[in-house]
Amino acid sequence: MSPNTLYAEAKDEMALGQWDKAVPLLEKLEARAAGTPLAQQAQLDKAYAHYKTAEPAQALATLERFMKLHPASPALDYALYLKGIINFNDDLGMFSDVTRQDLAERDQKASKESFESFKELVSRFPDSRYAPDARQRMNYIVGSLAQYEVYVARYYYKRGAYLAAINRAQLAVADYRDVPAIEEALFIIYKSYDALGMAQLRDDAKRVLEKNYPQSEFLSRGARSNTDPWWKVW
Repeated sequence: MSPNTLYAEAKDEMALGQWDKAVPLLEKLEARAAGTPLAQQAQLDKAYAHYKTAEPAQALATLERFMKLHPASPALDYALYLKGIINFNDDLGMFSDVTRQDLAERDQKASKESFESFKELVSRFPDSRYAPDARQRMNYIVGSLAQYEVYVARYYYKRGAYLAAINRAQLAVADYRDVPAIEEALFIIYKSYDALGMAQLRDDAKRVLEKNYPQSEFLSRGARSNTDPWWKVW
């Protein structure tokens, strides 16, 4: 088959959702059309097909190869965006809705890698059609990373490891700004100092919490005010 015929068949399979059947056709196309824009398109489509068949490692490897071989490609912004999306969705987890596992309770490696891809995209291609969505996802990831620190701090606090809880909560306060998790981080610091009997530091932490969150429900209720995972806005 000619390259154009191969691509037409691959597109038909993708349109039908037959991603596993599209991959070998795209691999053949990439080989036969080497050095042409059609080969580049085949690589990108193959990465997306791997992503759709729940093969993120293969998808990311294909994108890395594409970016290495075609650093000046006009589709580089899409490659960065797709790389970010793959890591972003990998971090969400396939069964999070079933288990109601908070995203912040998961390892954050994929979140950080996703953030770096989106960051490179918006830095290098600020006018890209993918940049607005990438910026929104970056904000979300920052909130996730902050919430992860708070999750660990809460874990330590519940087990009576108050110094460890303070250190982890202070890390969230120092590294992140204007995210919902900071309120709980300050509350954990306040309660941990109280549990340690360190009255002055406890009162200082409480004043900071009250100043920044005068209507804080943590102070009035002493617990998380919402039983739903905080990331459910997405």
